[in-house]
Amino acid sequence: MEPAGYGWRLLHGSPDMNPPLILASVSPRRRDILAQLGYVFAVVPSEVEEHEPEKTDDPRAMVTHNATLKSGWVAARHRGAAVLGADTTVFLDGEVFHKPADLAAARQMLRRLSGRTHTVFTAVVLRWGGRLTQTAAESRVTFATLDDALIERYFTRCNPLDKAGAYGIQDGGELIVDRYTGSLTNIIGLPAEETKQLLICAGLTPTL
Repeated sequence: MEPAGYGWRLLHGSPDMNPPLILASVSPRRRDILAQLGYVFAVVPSEVEEHEPEKTDDPRAMVTHNATLKSGWVAARHRGAAVLGADTTVFLDGEVFHKPADLAAARQMLRRLSGRTHTVFTAVVLRWGGRLTQTAAESRVTFATLDDALIERYFTRCNPLDKAGAYGIQDGGELIVDRYTGSLTNIIGLPAEETKQLLICAGLTPTL
């Protein structure tokens, strides 16, 4: 049996006249958030090379560019669908923290974030009917002071290799995060309220 929210509407559309909706991401966190908003959708990952500089003066522009690339690649192959693309990054001291290449890189990232406040940016881009709309969210996260033992303990709760900044606030975040401000779902990878408003403004209403 297919998981709820994935499959047949990609080919057939929906009886409520919404165009089929595609999430251009394999992220389980984004998938869960979009499903919790009440949408039925298919998952089609994009095959684009993201723009991931080590340093940038404008992380919001970087994630918007990447979300635009992702949604564009999928939309070109699924005409008639509404395609949602997103990109998230962690930003501190002019540097962007992408997904770490290995555990050594993940340890280094968490050491640098330790005891500091960083910013999480997510951009969301929606393409439908030849149109493009976008939104973005920004949250601030303050880490506790982390020693090596705590980092290793955290890695038993979370796989850091598939997450920007080498952490997921929803996976044992209480071990490493002291506090945050702004949208929690933005930190997780898809700002729920902003995404819902983007979809509703495009005429895409929840169906579950």
